[in-house]
Amino acid sequence: MITNEPTHTATVETVDTGIDQAMIGRLADALCQAVADTFSLYLKTLGTHWNVVGPNFYGIHKLTQKQYEDLNEALDELAERIRGLGYPVPAGFTEFRDISIIEVESAIKSSDEMLRALIADNEALAKRFREFSNVAADAQDKFTEDMLIGRIGAHEKNAWMLKAVLG
Repeated sequence: MITNEPTHTATVETVDTGIDQAMIGRLADALCQAVADTFSLYLKTLGTHWNVVGPNFYGIHKLTQKQYEDLNEALDELAERIRGLGYPVPAGFTEFRDISIIEVESAIKSSDEMLRALIADNEALAKRFREFSNVAADAQDKFTEDMLIGRIGAHEKNAWMLKAVLG
């Protein structure tokens, strides 16, 4: 949940590129949540990739590999953006668990159950990243807004592709 009062504080002086400095703490908080969500979904997608079985194994294995590789790249981009704004990036499992909406379970489930969970998680992140992109828009940070809009599209596509596998 994004609050009006930021929970993180800048570690370096920010650059003046037209971003609303009064909003930058809220924006950093949103991006920290995006990193936690992305990392958590990365782990869950990787777990599905490793543990999927059944007649569609190869296709699901390849699809989830493409998705976790994309999530890994997105993680780095989001984290670098946070640092570019002058804020620290969360980097521990406990903090990720505390601020992410994605639940990463260690129990292995059926392939269909794992896919349904990934679909729901991608849909949830598409919705949540819309909120984050609105924070970026309010801060007049077009670069971050564009980055987050791109992630919305990626999560929508992931959900669609996973649904298509289930039929």
